[in-house]
Amino acid sequence: MKKFDLVFNAILVPIDYLVLLGAAIVSYSLRFDSFVTQIRPVIFDMSLSEYLGIVYIILIACIAIFILSGLYSFRRKALWEEIREVLFAISTATLIIMVAFFFDANLFSSRFIVIAFWILAIIFIVLERSIVFFVKKLFYFNGYGVKRVIVIGEDNNTLNLIGMLKHYPSFGFRVIEHLKMFTEKEANYLTTLRAKISIDEVVQGDVNLPSDQKEALLNYCQENQLGFKYIASLLQTKMSNFSINTMNGVPVIEIRHTRLDGWGRIIKRFYDLILSIIGCIILIPITIIIGLGIKINSRGPIFVKLQRVGIKGVKFNLYKYRSMVDKAHSMKEEIMDKNERQDGPLFKMKNDPRVTIIGKFIRKWSIDELPQLFNVLKGDMSLVGPRPHEPEEVAKYENSQRKLLTIKPGITGMAQVSGRSDLHFDEEVKLDSYYIENWSVWLDMQIFIKTIYVVLLRKGSA
Repeated sequence: MKKFDLVFNAILVPIDYLVLLGAAIVSYSLRFDSFVTQIRPVIFDMSLSEYLGIVYIILIACIAIFILSGLYSFRRKALWEEIREVLFAISTATLIIMVAFFFDANLFSSRFIVIAFWILAIIFIVLERSIVFFVKKLFYFNGYGVKRVIVIGEDNNTLNLIGMLKHYPSFGFRVIEHLKMFTEKEANYLTTLRAKISIDEVVQGDVNLPSDQKEALLNYCQENQLGFKYIASLLQTKMSNFSINTMNGVPVIEIRHTRLDGWGRIIKRFYDLILSIIGCIILIPITIIIGLGIKINSRGPIFVKLQRVGIKGVKFNLYKYRSMVDKAHSMKEEIMDKNERQDGPLFKMKNDPRVTIIGKFIRKWSIDELPQLFNVLKGDMSLVGPRPHEPEEVAKYENSQRKLLTIKPGITGMAQVSGRSDLHFDEEVKLDSYYIENWSVWLDMQIFIKTIYVVLLRKGSA
């Protein structure tokens, strides 16, 4: 999901609310216009401030109906589809308002205002959405927010699709390369190409692409965090995260790596920010106490910056309270032969000689992880997600394990609360993959609660 699309959709919410508010105020003003009062005298005596007090709440419900109607979908739609959704959403909202007023006439009894709001809201929102639609098209035409795509195939469907995307740059797609097939040679070429330029999506245009190539193409996209679309055909999949769109009348299915695409990502970032800000404030007195203990126990800084790999393979500095002797990472090679984990690329040693006395205590209670709240605040990490690993460990990932890089790593996650360090690496990958594919706010809440339980019981900690 491109940031361009996220920003545009996020901005639409307050804009829609303000436009609806404008329609409500104009409706109220029209009721007292001399042209209207001559036809129908005013018997409605609610003041503007009282009226707005009700309207503010009603418009929140209208926005909720907009969401349910798909008006904030990240799918790129034709203008007529948006207008159709606007008509449905506003008509539904108006009907609900009329039903509510029927059961409670004390709200206000002006049917004129309700009808005027319905008409004006449709006009205002259609105008607003049309302006936004053409502004986005203008951005696309000038290369902003455009998705760079690789098209695979050599049949007529593929050639027509390429021609259409090149002829209409305002669709928001730019064909970077056209590959006739997808064998190991093309996969290597695509990897080399991606090292030079950014690629967003791969589109399989040929419905007759051999099954082994289809599977290889899908696996490649999943392992390298690339969007994947294909023209509807006999390609079978059990994946639940998909959406169906059309390109020039041709049905195209897009497979999403995670439910965190779109609004899920905005919601998760919102509560990450709120909770990390609160956590960082609480962390101030804890840092003073822990910092004194670390300084008294051994030489070196209070915090350490450890290089880790985050979303899409981007490296970042992870913050922790120092639990080892200073410059412990440089000593790792000397004790690699004592690694107790032979099930994957990770290093684990129960009685690591680099760990200090105070370090054993803060590790036992997972206190050393708390400064990662700064990483969450910065946007490198999330509160819940896969465990972040070192670059040397990620370099040893098998292709299927690279799916862990689809989302931001977390301070805690399914793997940590389901056995923590006692898990085999392949089991850890399965749990984190399940989280990536099935994310929900409720699942994050469950993991938060289980994290507290696991830490208090010190289960699997070391």
